[in-house]
Amino acid sequence: MQPRNMSMSGVVDLAAVKAAGEAKAKAEQARAESARQAGQGGGGASAGAVAPSALVIDVDEAGFERDVLQLSAEVPVVLDFWAEWCEPCKQLSPLLERLTVEANGRLVLAKVDVDANQMLMQQFGIQGIPAVFAVVAGQVLPLFQGVAPEQQIRETLAQLVQVAEERFGIIGIEVDPDAEGAIPGAADAAAEAEVPAGPHDALLEAAVVALDAGDLGGAVQAYKNVLADDPGNIEAKLGLAQAELLTRVQDMNPQAVRTAAAENPRDPAAQIAAADLDLVGGHVEDAFGRLVDTVRVTFGEDRDAVRLRLLELFEVIGADDPRVSAARTALARVLF
Repeated sequence: MQPRNMSMSGVVDLAAVKAAGEAKAKAEQARAESARQAGQGGGGASAGAVAPSALVIDVDEAGFERDVLQLSAEVPVVLDFWAEWCEPCKQLSPLLERLTVEANGRLVLAKVDVDANQMLMQQFGIQGIPAVFAVVAGQVLPLFQGVAPEQQIRETLAQLVQVAEERFGIIGIEVDPDAEGAIPGAADAAAEAEVPAGPHDALLEAAVVALDAGDLGGAVQAYKNVLADDPGNIEAKLGLAQAELLTRVQDMNPQAVRTAAAENPRDPAAQIAAADLDLVGGHVEDAFGRLVDTVRVTFGEDRDAVRLRLLELFEVIGADDPRVSAARTALARVLF
């Protein structure tokens, strides 16, 4: 079976409206603090550190919420759907296990035996194995299906780690450097890894100034100018989404939007428009609840459109807001 969907572009392209710099700064601060505490303790692992063996776990339907969804708020969880009779799985699974250990706490690998967990296989819509997904902050992301070259998998996992840190401030869990199976120097290498800063500070500042001044068209264009030179610039992507959100609502007739939403509770477009209006008006829980309820009653492309808009709105408020955490839990229960 040939690998497909070997890309993280779908994750990065989910427009959000909160600047990634804040989350990244928090992640770097937390990592620096962890290193400082380790140094003060004479280099020993903290009480919360885990052995490398704990980075690879077996997961079943009963423990999925605890072992995957909840854990994904601390570290990206890679899901490996496999079976004993699957020969390609026997090639891929050991590779995923080795790369997970090498990531030194920035990933956890959760192995799902499809023969014993048919319901999970159906919920993920898996047509063949091996199939690999990721869960970050409760969000399920398809990675690839089939066996792929090691370098390609390395790049995909590296992008996953970067997105988790920059989009959600998730930096992983600490690994005991003295435990059996730990890789010498891995913690230092992980702490020193940095994402290069972009060369577009002036353009980004211009976009922020335009946004603050209410010049939405100018802000949109400034962010697009950055993306024209640097398509992967996450701050510009998120800022563009913020400007576009405000653009979407500026010409809305609030009464008409709310009437349409009330009269058409299963209409994704009507509910998405009302949720945008709710959020801009400061009715955060109303916006989240509206879209969770709409996910519950829609299917296929309609459900996916509502889910993606909800994830975008999470970023407006911030991953550390308790209202976002509550809504993520509600969304996970609806989806699974």
